[in-house]
Amino acid sequence: MRQKIIAGNWKMNNTNFDSLLLIDELMNYSFPPDLRIVVSPPYTQLSLINEKLKNLKIEVSSQNMHYESNGAFTGEISALMLKSINVYLTILGHSERRTYFNETDQILLKKIRKALEEDIEIIFCIGEELSDRKSRNHFNFIKNQLENTVFLQKYDSWKKIIIAYEPIWAIGTGETASPDQIQEMHSFIRGLISEKYDHSLANSVSIIYGGSVKPSNAENIFYQPDVDGGLIGGASLDSKDFASIVNAL
Repeated sequence: MRQKIIAGNWKMNNTNFDSLLLIDELMNYSFPPDLRIVVSPPYTQLSLINEKLKNLKIEVSSQNMHYESNGAFTGEISALMLKSINVYLTILGHSERRTYFNETDQILLKKIRKALEEDIEIIFCIGEELSDRKSRNHFNFIKNQLENTVFLQKYDSWKKIIIAYEPIWAIGTGETASPDQIQEMHSFIRGLISEKYDHSLANSVSIIYGGSVKPSNAENIFYQPDVDGGLIGGASLDSKDFASIVNAL
């Protein structure tokens, strides 16, 4: 049975005070026991928030990691550093990393391999630009992203891979893909996994959606049969909105 997952990506937001307040507020809500809930604070707060949540059923993820174990990479964080503070989950390939920091599929492939080598689980983001969708190239674009990265991994590696489909045109724009468009792409992705590996694996991989998920649209998105949760951006910074989205799943 596929895991249901809601992950909150806080991006470059919140001071220590803000984040502790947010967690305190989230602790006042009740969430379904079989649901996997993740928060992804900035690097400076990973250890702090992990310690705060150590007795709660909320996991902590990093927003990124480097592909080398150590070295002259000023400003970067390694898998070994994450493990040293008991963080075993990372987001890789977010569209903002691809766009603003020029992370290519080749760079992401090295990050994926390092994460898997160090037994760190991955939320791997894929998604197309509006131009790809308008030109009807969106399916090929997604297929290429997968073939250049996670499809180069061994069968057993998929125990540590979660796919997050995030159409770039629906991130931070207020635009949201329709439930039918989301289901169509999630079904397509699951079909590609089945073709590359097998049906059993495809049916076990969690595919979550990221793209302006809000309390007002979460239920309709999560109702789709191939949508296993969400990667939540702005709404994860508001405890009431995040709790509403979690409980919509």
